Amino acid sequence: MEIEAMAEKIAAGDRRSLSRAITLVESGRADHRAQAVALLERLVQRNDRAPALRIGLSGTPGVGKSTFIEAFGMMLCGRGLRVAVLAVDPSSARSGGSILGDKTRMEQLSREPNAYIRPSPAQSQLGGVARRSREAVALCEAAGFDVILVETVGVGQSETMVAEMTDLFLLLLAPAGGDELQGVKRGIMEMADMILVNKADGDLRATATRTCADYSGALRLLRKRPQDPDGFPKAMTVSAVEETGLAAAWDEMQALTEWRRETGFFEGRRAEQARYWFREDVRNGLLARLDAPEMQAEMDRLAEEVAGGGTTATAAAEEMLSRLR
Repeated sequence: MEIEAMAEKIAAGDRRSLSRAITLVESGRADHRAQAVALLERLVQRNDRAPALRIGLSGTPGVGKSTFIEAFGMMLCGRGLRVAVLAVDPSSARSGGSILGDKTRMEQLSREPNAYIRPSPAQSQLGGVARRSREAVALCEAAGFDVILVETVGVGQSETMVAEMTDLFLLLLAPAGGDELQGVKRGIMEMADMILVNKADGDLRATATRTCADYSGALRLLRKRPQDPDGFPKAMTVSAVEETGLAAAWDEMQALTEWRRETGFFEGRRAEQARYWFREDVRNGLLARLDAPEMQAEMDRLAEEVAGGGTTATAAAEEMLSRLR
């Protein structure tokens, strides 16, 4: 499909074109990469809609991320909002394959006309997201979705890259998922805008309430961030199964977003993220140059010299880097 025609269809909300565009930006082929860059440029130039609310969601495996997203997404669709879900699945270190089964775990939401679910493989990317998740977010925003949920792989404390491509970062925890000491750990905890203790139902309701109190106390020990009004970041209990606490959590998300818009932090943060991803793209581009056959041959030659004791790893690395200058 011609790039201009694809851009028009995406802007009109055509799902098939959106899916094809995400496949295009995820491709590693050089010709596809050139087309993806051109498509994104076209969409940025013609996109005059209000920005979507981008929400990142992280949590350990088994905490109920998919169940929460389905219940939360259905609630938002019921309020007349269009919701896109970008789910990142882990890839096998051996085969490189991914199951990509998020649609089967979100059966109701996958049938909802106002929702769109797109699973993507993490491949070798670290940080809980796929390499092109940011560009997929931009495509969904251009397609007119009001809320974009980015579900990460779920790898734990280091999973913070999603915070660099979203407006709100939610951390989903299970009851008895840690005491107050766990809550003050650096890394993912201090990046979260809200902590949601899921599975606050049945026999786990009381445990979830205690866990929420532990994390609320831990959050008060952290230094207040300039991007937060009083009371944030905060911890709340939710139940994706009983669909309780979801509306209250959404109200708090809206209140935080509105405060950030009024204070100018929302636009400032997006500008910071744009600068961050510009630098990341430059770094990735430099790394990609090392994959060229002639560069790989030189890398192999220098690696053999290092292995044989003919030179040091530091000197060989300097020689290799000098070829990129």
